[in-house]
Amino acid sequence: MNADTTWLLQLPIPSSERKPSSRLWFNLILDPWLFGPQSDVASWFSRQWHAIEPAIGSIEEVNQLCERVECLSELVGQDPFGEREKGRVDAIAISHEFTDHCHKETLLGFDTSTPVIATTKAARLISGWKHFDRVIETPSISGLGADWKITRIDGLPEWLGVGRVVNGDDAFYYHSAVVVTFRLGTRESPESVIYSPHGISPDSLSPICNSNPSIDVLAILHGLHDVSIDWGQQLNLGALNGVKVQKALNAKYWIGTHDEVKQGGGIVSWLLRRKVYTAADVLQAAKEEEQSSVLGRGEYLELDNGGSVCLM
Repeated sequence: MNADTTWLLQLPIPSSERKPSSRLWFNLILDPWLFGPQSDVASWFSRQWHAIEPAIGSIEEVNQLCERVECLSELVGQDPFGEREKGRVDAIAISHEFTDHCHKETLLGFDTSTPVIATTKAARLISGWKHFDRVIETPSISGLGADWKITRIDGLPEWLGVGRVVNGDDAFYYHSAVVVTFRLGTRESPESVIYSPHGISPDSLSPICNSNPSIDVLAILHGLHDVSIDWGQQLNLGALNGVKVQKALNAKYWIGTHDEVKQGGGIVSWLLRRKVYTAADVLQAAKEEEQSSVLGRGEYLELDNGGSVCLM
């Protein structure tokens, strides 16, 4: 939805869960930041703007997009939502409390009835705004043989789960992942989309790799750029880490995220260090790592601002 790391994940509602003329898609938005600047701590410390105007720049445009997708189907009428629906977005997931992921001005534009699933610090922050009716802390996925069902959330469909895995030694939880898991149709194994905007250590993914029942990873969202701060804090782990993550998970698709070179101000902007990697660098790194195939079964996809892809 922008050039950075705001995504609309549309999941087909299983036919067994649908009623005649009901909606076909469950709409989950990840880390919405659609307009305006963002600032952490204070503007003198860190302040950023999108360098590229987001393709979807308002909540109204999000809703219109969801409606257009519904109207493409012959199974629904021209007004699939009618009076019964209060909001077009079914849920919001927040990966971090930092304001480029948890953007107050954007979030306050969503309907108050929209459930928000957020990490611990972000959930506390959002609850303090007293805007949303439900703010749920993202369930943690840990241990060998973890069952994806522990990530099911009351009030959301039973075929859907939203959870989180983290690096155990990362005090700030930069390097974590939101795990969206879903069971569609008659598939025996659930599928998942794993969203890790700052990257995550492959070793921390053992609860996913060794889950019971096994989880088939449809896609990972992991950035290419290696970003750090002069005093030694690693922010985005970048493409070389992404290759290891993709191999650990054997994801069918790898989609780049959180690589927009934003306009910045404040102290942090002077201390940021960025190593820019391209898709070609990813493929070369994978060849050197494995010296045979490129990314296993994986396919790297780079989506432009406003781009979309159907994951099969």
